[in-house]
Amino acid sequence: MSAKLKKLEEILRPVVEGLGYEYWGIEFRSQGHHSLLRLFIDDEENGIRIEDCEKVSRQVSGVMDVEDPIQSEYTLEVSSPGMDRPLFGLEQFDAFAGHQVSIRLRMAFEGRRKFQGLLKGTEDGDVVVIVDDHEYLLPFESIDKANIVPVFE
Repeated sequence: MSAKLKKLEEILRPVVEGLGYEYWGIEFRSQGHHSLLRLFIDDEENGIRIEDCEKVSRQVSGVMDVEDPIQSEYTLEVSSPGMDRPLFGLEQFDAFAGHQVSIRLRMAFEGRRKFQGLLKGTEDGDVVVIVDDHEYLLPFESIDKANIVPVFE
């Protein structure tokens, strides 16, 4: 996780949790003069409704105006992680063991950057995924993006 993302998480996690929601994760995409800050919130009991996103967005906007951690223009999005939820931390990879997952790495590992298969969890800081009957231990710090792949039966 970059220093900028860590700083944003330090600022935003207490706001989200203070409102009674679970802080799921954050994405920041720098796009020239205009960037995107996407904040994911969750509520296991009640789910997330548009009203929840609006409530969090108002609070986060106020805090971001005061703290001013992003110097350029940006758009704030507050969202539920959804069915294809992104995974941000090792604890999330462990919690979703047994699910199908799609993982993209920053750099190639054993000749490839993209892996889709069965998530087994974590082991010594690596993410364990089975792809085509082959078990891979992917270094967590090498993961650029990971999402649950919804399976409909």
